[in-house]
Amino acid sequence: MSSERTEVQVRPGVESDLEALTDLYNHYVRETPITFDTAVFTPEERRPWLLSHPEDGPHRLMVAVDTGSQEILGYVTSSPYRVKPAYVTSVETTVYVAPHAGRRGIGTLLYKALFEALADEDLHRAYAGIAQPNEASTRLHERFGFRYVGTYREVGRKFGRYWDVAWYEKEL
Repeated sequence: MSSERTEVQVRPGVESDLEALTDLYNHYVRETPITFDTAVFTPEERRPWLLSHPEDGPHRLMVAVDTGSQEILGYVTSSPYRVKPAYVTSVETTVYVAPHAGRRGIGTLLYKALFEALADEDLHRAYAGIAQPNEASTRLHERFGFRYVGTYREVGRKFGRYWDVAWYEKEL
């Protein structure tokens, strides 16, 4: 990154990140249709989510951290796509960037680190659902080789209206 910008490090998410990660996610719960969760979480309620992403294996949690302040600027996950055994080689990916850290390449850094970390795992496909409209997320996913496969129309209701989710897939 350029010298005017803060240095950013991507590392595995750990339990001491739980409060900051919960705060970041809750912003999107309260303010946007990007997640279809409708009630904010306490850190304790989010702990099982964090613990379901160990430092190795196909289900990862990685955080982007300002190396000076140690502030979490965003995170990325790969999670089980579905619970049935035949889906084991598929993951669903998500990226969340702190609202004040957008347009700084944080999402790109996170996805680059995630896909590098997953390169040696027994995975075949990654899937991403993007609530519409979300041009920034669509561009990010397309940059990483995700291809559009279809849209679930009006699949979620939040803020008194229905939202579409466009689905993308990537070969791993």
